[in-house]
Amino acid sequence: MKLPYKAATLLYSFNAAGQVLLLERAQDPNRGFWSPPGGKLKMDEGESPYVCACREAGEEMGLRLTPADLHLAGIISESGYQGQTHWLMFLFEIRLKLTQTPAAHAEGRFGFFHRDELEFLKIPDTDREKIWPWFWQYRGGFFAAHCQCRVDGGHLWSLHEARCADGVTSPSCVGGGQ
Repeated sequence: MKLPYKAATLLYSFNAAGQVLLLERAQDPNRGFWSPPGGKLKMDEGESPYVCACREAGEEMGLRLTPADLHLAGIISESGYQGQTHWLMFLFEIRLKLTQTPAAHAEGRFGFFHRDELEFLKIPDTDREKIWPWFWQYRGGFFAAHCQCRVDGGHLWSLHEARCADGVTSPSCVGGGQ
């Protein structure tokens, strides 16, 4: 299916209590859903995913980061998301622990949540199905996957690579190293 292809970063950040920071999005895509902050790469400028992640952390969260502050936790490609766009997403975990909740702005409002609270939040189906489970399973390591978004609303997933926090290539590690 011929659709525009967009690339974005998502920023997974935590406070000292282990709560994850999420943004209740006020803009499309996913308006009204909770997800990690982040944004689209400036592809016309040749912006790298790491530079985009640092820029978005500054714009949305007020953080001044360098690429060394980031861990590439995963790469997700989605074909035909909501029948509108193909996405390539770079998932970064911010190594620094946050000490406060960022202020709300045009992109939405922030909140910290414990892992077990995510099941009660309005989050995108693809996040609930696979992205969050794989993030937790391979935390501290890396995973790469593809999602074929079907017209009927279903999703076909393929896990292409998975590496545990200890560097072992295996789809069976759990819990991550952090």
